[in-house]
Amino acid sequence: MGQIRLYIPQRLNIDEPVDLSEQQSHYLCNVMKIKENQILYCFDNQSGEYRCVPVVLNKKHTVLRSISMERPYIQVPDVWLIFAPVKKDNTDFIIQKATELGARRIIPVLTRYTISERIKKERFEANSIEAAEQCRRTDLPEISEVVKFVDLLQKWDKKRILYYMDETLAGDTVAKVFAQADVPCAIMVGPEGGFSTEELATLRKASFAKAVNLGQRILRAETAVVAALSCWQALSGDWQ
Repeated sequence: MGQIRLYIPQRLNIDEPVDLSEQQSHYLCNVMKIKENQILYCFDNQSGEYRCVPVVLNKKHTVLRSISMERPYIQVPDVWLIFAPVKKDNTDFIIQKATELGARRIIPVLTRYTISERIKKERFEANSIEAAEQCRRTDLPEISEVVKFVDLLQKWDKKRILYYMDETLAGDTVAKVFAQADVPCAIMVGPEGGFSTEELATLRKASFAKAVNLGQRILRAETAVVAALSCWQALSGDWQ
């Protein structure tokens, strides 16, 4: 059996009991069928990851006790992902992969050609928690409320560079731009239909925005998210 990791939404301290939710209790007892004294790994998005053991095993109310710290809290680099929601399963994919690839904040944005406006922040948060548990992050990405494209740019902190993926190939290549990138920054990927002409014009006028192209082939929105974040992490992030 592989390591079991859980996110605990309270600060963990050695030797202090941790009451799990009914959903987590059901998962451990009925799905994973854990045993007494089995080591679990829990993180709290505050202080780090701890080795824990169950002291009460019940499918409705399980209690853990942390016995030692496994790893300290480490926050990912200060890079955000801004994306236009797509179809449900593909949006789930984007949230999961952005979490795995180390986005510190995830912001859904409504653009002219966004085809999905059914935004459920709770679903996004659940997907990001599951991905963080699996990929051994000790922090969670911040999931923002959906924002309109115009409002996003109007309220933008100009100290944060906004790299937007431009499928017209107007910008420099991702390798050239991200090799010189710095934090704080954000990466924005448009919807399945791309940014509108007016949106691209607005971005090109913004002093804080920089166009980036991902090559000669037009990528699906979810593919572009993975490609852009991967390139940034490899060239300027914590993959170095």
